Amino acid sequence: MSDKALRDQVAALIKWEDAHAGIDQIVDGVPADKWGAAAPGLPYTLWQLLEHLRLAQRDILDFCRNPGYTQPRWPEDYWPKESVRPTAGAVAGSIAAFREDREALTALALDENVDLFARIPRGTGQTYLRELLLVADHTSYHLGQMVAVRRALGIWE
Repeated sequence: MSDKALRDQVAALIKWEDAHAGIDQIVDGVPADKWGAAAPGLPYTLWQLLEHLRLAQRDILDFCRNPGYTQPRWPEDYWPKESVRPTAGAVAGSIAAFREDREALTALALDENVDLFARIPRGTGQTYLRELLLVADHTSYHLGQMVAVRRALGIWE
C-alpha cells in the first residue's frame, strides 16, 4: 500500500459512516430537553457522551500537535459533570468543536510532512498512526452508545 493510500484510508476512517450512523445523523433532531435526560438503565446522557467525545478527541489532537502538551486528569477532565443540563448553545458549541477537531485530525492524517509511523516526541511510544486509529475507534464506540441512548429515550427511528 502506498503512503497516499494509507493516508486516504486513515482520513476516511476518522469520518467513517459506512458501517454505522455518523455524528451528524445521531445529533440531528434531538429535542433540547433530551440532551440531559437519563435513559432507563443507562449510566450516561447524550450530553455526557457528546462532551466526552469532544474532550477525548481534543486531547488526542493536542497530544499529536502541541509540544507543550500536558495530559488531562482522568476521568475528571474527560467527562462533563453529571448534574449539568446543557443549553442549546452548549450543545451547538460542542458539536461544532467536535467537527472542527475532526477536520484537524483528518488534515493531520493527510499531511505528508507527518510520518505516521514516527513516535510522538512527548509520548511513551505512541505513533501518529496509533493515535489516529484510536480516535476513530473511540468515536465509533461512543457513537454507538449515543444511538443506544436515543433508542432508550424513544427518539431514534
